[in-house]
Amino acid sequence: MTNSTWQTLSTLAQTPPDLNTLFKSDSTRGERLTASACDIYMDFSKQAIDDKILAELLQLADNFDLSNKINDLLTGKKVNDTENRPALHTALRTPKGETLIVDGVDVNAQVHDSLERAKHIVNRIREKVWRGYSGKAISDVVNIGVGGSDLGPLMASVALDEWASGEWSTDEWADTDIRVHFVSNMDGTQLDTLLKTLNPQTTLFIISSKSFGTSDTLANAKTALAWLLSTHNHKPTILHRHFIGISTRPDKMTDWGIHVDNQLLLWEWVGGRFSMWSAIGLAIAIKIGMHNFYELLAGANQMDRHFATAEFGKNLPVLLGLIGVWNATFLGINAHTVLPYDGRLKFFPNYLTQLEMESNGKSVKRDGQKVGYATCPILWGDIGSNAQHAFYQLLHQGTQRVSCDFITPIRRYDSGQVHDKYLENQHKLSLANCLAQSQVLAFGNEALPDELRNNNDNFRHFKQYRGNQPSTTLLLTALSPKTLGALIALYEHKVFVMSVIWDINPFDQWGVEVGKVMANQVYDTLYHDEMVGVFDSSTNTLLNKIKGK
Repeated sequence: MTNSTWQTLSTLAQTPPDLNTLFKSDSTRGERLTASACDIYMDFSKQAIDDKILAELLQLADNFDLSNKINDLLTGKKVNDTENRPALHTALRTPKGETLIVDGVDVNAQVHDSLERAKHIVNRIREKVWRGYSGKAISDVVNIGVGGSDLGPLMASVALDEWASGEWSTDEWADTDIRVHFVSNMDGTQLDTLLKTLNPQTTLFIISSKSFGTSDTLANAKTALAWLLSTHNHKPTILHRHFIGISTRPDKMTDWGIHVDNQLLLWEWVGGRFSMWSAIGLAIAIKIGMHNFYELLAGANQMDRHFATAEFGKNLPVLLGLIGVWNATFLGINAHTVLPYDGRLKFFPNYLTQLEMESNGKSVKRDGQKVGYATCPILWGDIGSNAQHAFYQLLHQGTQRVSCDFITPIRRYDSGQVHDKYLENQHKLSLANCLAQSQVLAFGNEALPDELRNNNDNFRHFKQYRGNQPSTTLLLTALSPKTLGALIALYEHKVFVMSVIWDINPFDQWGVEVGKVMANQVYDTLYHDEMVGVFDSSTNTLLNKIKGK
């Protein structure tokens, strides 16, 4: 990398600023290093950057032509160059009536046609019009998918559970008692456990697979079909009344047996991990209703517009992405944890593990040359209050640096329930823990009251907190479909910003594909006695062990 700004940042990273020193020398830091948009307030003052570093990072964005790259993403240029197609997940949440022509096709019209088909299905299910083979209304919906067809819908459905009983809308039922479940595991454990609790007469399965060829998903689908056929042996009826398919491949859905009326289509330009805004989000819409699903889309679109128009110094995704590059590439911090202080966001870290590591876990640049610097850090996380009793020990006193994102809503519990004042107090306790943890991580012993810092007992050496662990705090005004949409889009665009600086393609996943090919070869060798691959001595030994030889 010959970029002079890159070299300057590399030099600055050799003697990175200390957070205690930064705050002591600037009483306005906590107010200045902030930005807000879409009901999200971002405080990045506890990141190990000063004004010089921030200026150089913003210059780095200009050097890599980030503004034009953002425009390319949003207008349908073929930013996924290894697969020669655009990455148009932002088009999935563009308001109806806007026009986006890509290769002579009005993408917006396609998207809203698909949403109308999904809306028809959603309303039929929520209004109890959709009936199973015995004539009883559907009570349970099972989403069968994996990766992007599972993580996003699962995360959003759990986060927005309380919106299942939303406000009245003139064209749909606001309330529902439909239970929505998710199955992804290949080994059948989830499905086996779930089927024992379901009534086959009132259960509907959604098979979500972009290719409609994913072995994990189809294995679960075949088991679900066999379960239904064990109670009603007329296969055409079972397939028509109890299965919906979502895929780019209508031919494969039809061959499997999905009725054409129950097929929802995707497009190749929808990446799996960016697909929850499309028909893949059907389970979310069934859970919260189309009105609230449109609110989710609107929040994401609001963040898209902010990303496209805000100056970089106040642009949330740009700042979050540049700070991520500073930490991972220049400071060598190879671990990042996401810590939501709200139980509704318990699956948000899981969702981000795929979004970030499958997108940017790359070691080859767009020109095919090997990357010569660190890219995506290892990402994990948990609900903050649970994590405090699990891995915060490492954050506070471990041997390596970890960057952190704290996420929490400011307001919660205002529904007027008798016990709300107690719940409000619990939320205040959660907020206090969130702010306290980021403070101790940043300042270590210096953040502690005198009676704790000036500890003279025999164990004082074990009670030292080094601090200088960088973190960003994201405050949502409140968690809602709209703010959740904005939050997810914020992280999607963060990933893109980092990919531009790293000069990698975040929209392919060749590392995922190779394992699938090898698994098929191993399967055939195990169960069909076909030596279809050449395996190492360890794998051969394990194969023989499993086969009883």
